Amino acid sequence: MSKYDPFLRGRFPVGVRTIQGLDKVRDRQFPIEIWYPAAARHAGEDLAPATQDSFAVPFNDKPRSQTAVRNATAQPGTYPLILFSHSSGGSRQQSTFICTHLTSHGYLVAALDHSEVVATELARKADETDEQKTARIEAWVANRVPDIRFLLDHLLNDRAYDSEAKIDPTRIGIVGHSFGGWTVLAATEVEQRVRSVVALAPGGSSQPKPGIIRATLTFEWGRDVPTLYLVAEDDVCIPLAGMYELFERTPSTKQMFILRRADHMHFMDNVEEIHETVRKMQFPGEAAWISKEMRPIAELCSGEAAHLFVRGLTLWHLDATLKGQEDAQQLLASDVEAELAERGVDAIRYQH
Repeated sequence: MSKYDPFLRGRFPVGVRTIQGLDKVRDRQFPIEIWYPAAARHAGEDLAPATQDSFAVPFNDKPRSQTAVRNATAQPGTYPLILFSHSSGGSRQQSTFICTHLTSHGYLVAALDHSEVVATELARKADETDEQKTARIEAWVANRVPDIRFLLDHLLNDRAYDSEAKIDPTRIGIVGHSFGGWTVLAATEVEQRVRSVVALAPGGSSQPKPGIIRATLTFEWGRDVPTLYLVAEDDVCIPLAGMYELFERTPSTKQMFILRRADHMHFMDNVEEIHETVRKMQFPGEAAWISKEMRPIAELCSGEAAHLFVRGLTLWHLDATLKGQEDAQQLLASDVEAELAERGVDAIRYQH
């Protein structure tokens, strides 16, 4: 029997499809990306540039690719469901590296473009007043958890998601980055179906830096939801102090790992490109400090190392908590820093 290794790609080829979800309550149409285990005949197609999916992301005309096959035949079965929540300014396809990795190990993964992306009334407006900006951001915050709950309800409706790859409604996890990290922590307060959480550099601390979305958390979960925090040592937007605070307040079984020499964009696809793009941006108003404080990517860890860190530990946590895999549980309790170091990843476990 081969040794359990969450850092390696899984045995399933990965399929991806886009469906539409109409929220009749808010009269809002959401594009939804679904990654699913594909039939064995697609083996290798998700890794070959000629056959893997390419797509465009908002505000960027440059096409990107992901290790998945568009509209591949599904592998029949019942799989745990993972919801992914994107960052502010991101999109449902911002972190395909983790979505496709989880799917290759036998998970269904789904993500939507959140309300601030799809609803014209929530878009930034030229020459908006401070009061209008405040109201817009408050609306962004107010819509995030309803988005997640809509997504979950929509996917559990067989008429909305018709596939041979079925969802196990008793094994549901949630992963989110930045504003999406806040979203998954907030959703767990009200969504009893969530059984496991991974927060990637989440927002929600009591003292956010200027220009960072202010969103609060009660942590009134009322149950133990195993939670993993993966955070960056040199995160300019969401510093470690805020991560320590959220971790201490989390009322569940929890662990936190810190990726050394990493910033906020290390949890997204195309790390080097996106980091440098953001570093060269001119942020308006009270957020103008952000790009000035960001270090050049050459001084930080590689995107490859960051993706290994996020992929391996996220899968580790979900396998241990949702699938109850004994080998995953044993590894998560072991010397994780050494496991990472063997792969060239410099990270530390936070000891509270």
